[in-house]
Amino acid sequence: MLKKYHYFLIGILIGGLLIYSIEKLRSDTGKPNLATAAIVSNQQPNNQSIKGYPLPETMTFAGESVPLDRIDVRERLDREIQVNAFWHSNSILLIKRAQRWLPLLDSILVANDIPRDFKYLAVAESGLDQVVSPAKAVGFWQIMKGTAGDMGLIVNKQVDQRYDPVRSTEAAVKYLKQAYEKFGNWTIVAASYNMGMSGAASVIDNQRASSYYDMVMSEEPSRYVFRILALKIMLENPANFGFDIDQSYLPEALTNVIVDTNVSSWNDFAEEYGTNYYQLKRHNPWIRTYEMSVKPGQKFEVKIPVKK
Repeated sequence: MLKKYHYFLIGILIGGLLIYSIEKLRSDTGKPNLATAAIVSNQQPNNQSIKGYPLPETMTFAGESVPLDRIDVRERLDREIQVNAFWHSNSILLIKRAQRWLPLLDSILVANDIPRDFKYLAVAESGLDQVVSPAKAVGFWQIMKGTAGDMGLIVNKQVDQRYDPVRSTEAAVKYLKQAYEKFGNWTIVAASYNMGMSGAASVIDNQRASSYYDMVMSEEPSRYVFRILALKIMLENPANFGFDIDQSYLPEALTNVIVDTNVSSWNDFAEEYGTNYYQLKRHNPWIRTYEMSVKPGQKFEVKIPVKK
């Protein structure tokens, strides 16, 4: 009984000291520190609210209408908009990288009669970063090694053109053209980039589906096109999502040097053009070692930074 009374008194004493500490800190600084803020905040109502981002009333992908009059389509798009737009750190980086890379990808797509919206597919695939997936897909367009060879890219120990934004985009163009010849629908072409042409064809045949929006698929391909749509909406109108980006990653001044003979040392090559290996690799990530053997008839375009 005595022990319980002692504990009661100790509790009162600790509570009094805590209240005194909070009030003393407020009087000294005008506001509580991080340790006391949590205690105080639990005693005050939260007047802040979090609002979701709105969906567009209408939109298209590659000139094809997105059926936003359907509840299921709106909910699937809504999921990807909220997930991507609320991932603020990633969204800011995407907006900054887009200023550097999307005009380049756009120009290659247009020159090859591919709808411009497919540049957002590259954003969905890699975030416009030279990433390598767990399945060993590489670069902006996440191209597998076997597919790279079929699309005319050189991949060996010294060179991997999947890391070249220009060459890899040209390879993606070849795939997109082949897929469109097969399906005749750009939205299904986009889906097939994720699930493969045979996978898309199998779903269409088994389900008698004529539209991507009516195809029953596993989660990744079922979300894939909607992720592209969400990124298109966000990157075309970042201010509508509250993003105010002052300093984007703009294209750098580069000059092209054609290499059609062996390079015994990329270090020596870089020094010859007034730069270093680091800068050479930064602008030519397809260079994988310190030297390069060039077969007869091969030509490589090496980008060199222009001195200010």
